Amino acid sequence: MPSYSTLRIDKDSTHPRIARLLLNRPERLNAITDATPREIRAAVEWAQADDEVHVIVVEGAGKGFCGGYDLADSAQEHIEHPCQQEKSPWDPMVDYATMKRNTEDFMSLWRCSKPTIAKVHGWAAAGGSDIALCCDLLVMAEDAHIGYMPTRVWGCPTTAMWTYRLGPTRAKQLMFTGDAIDGRTAAAWGLANEAVPAAGLEAATMRLAARIAGVPRGHLAMHKMVVNQVLLSMGLEQSQMMATVFDGITRHNPEGLWFRRHAQENGFKAAVQWRDSGRPIPEGDEARDLIRQMEARARQP
Repeated sequence: MPSYSTLRIDKDSTHPRIARLLLNRPERLNAITDATPREIRAAVEWAQADDEVHVIVVEGAGKGFCGGYDLADSAQEHIEHPCQQEKSPWDPMVDYATMKRNTEDFMSLWRCSKPTIAKVHGWAAAGGSDIALCCDLLVMAEDAHIGYMPTRVWGCPTTAMWTYRLGPTRAKQLMFTGDAIDGRTAAAWGLANEAVPAAGLEAATMRLAARIAGVPRGHLAMHKMVVNQVLLSMGLEQSQMMATVFDGITRHNPEGLWFRRHAQENGFKAAVQWRDSGRPIPEGDEARDLIRQMEARARQP
């Protein structure tokens, strides 16, 4: 079987028509590194090339599905990265190229001719929700949570899948608030195909996967193509282009730079706590003044 640094994939020991893609950094809540998107694409391509595989189950090791991008360390440091540029002026196309590549890698789950099922326990947060929503189907534990909290500041979901999966009204609610929803709510809203008690998540997911696995690959591919074409006709690719540009802007405009400087001065957890608390987030001239103050303190010996 292929070997990767952030995940693993192999065939289920009982159902060889089902491939199991496991996000495998449990010590970091399976947080996304620079390697993760590329490895997801490679794993999907491996399953795509194996004629025995009919369906792919995507899951997370340890306490949850995926906690999003691994930012706790990098957000606190004055490092130069395509998506966290310290130099001025910010180069949006450098940022866009990096994040668009990640988006395309996540979307390999959506483009693959074989159905993909996200099996979510714990949290599918921020970038982790992108991975889950690029899968065709979603089975959640009732007490699991999914959401994109950085919509409050310092992020825009680059896959833009929330609207296509939920419709505009629900998507706006989650994007405007940054709130997460549990598995029960996700199922009630039509985001998840099924929500079950945590103890039954494996059985429910595998029951669905096994049912799908009995269908010929060609039929599955055609049905998936038809549904995906509807979303493409609705402008999915154009939405993703806009969302990916906006994602970079949210990290480099005054509010995004304030968030990063606050994380650098007070720690990433403190910045996230402010973001998620509902406390007003500094913006415009107020954010610029706070940035200047924090940068001045950082220069002091």
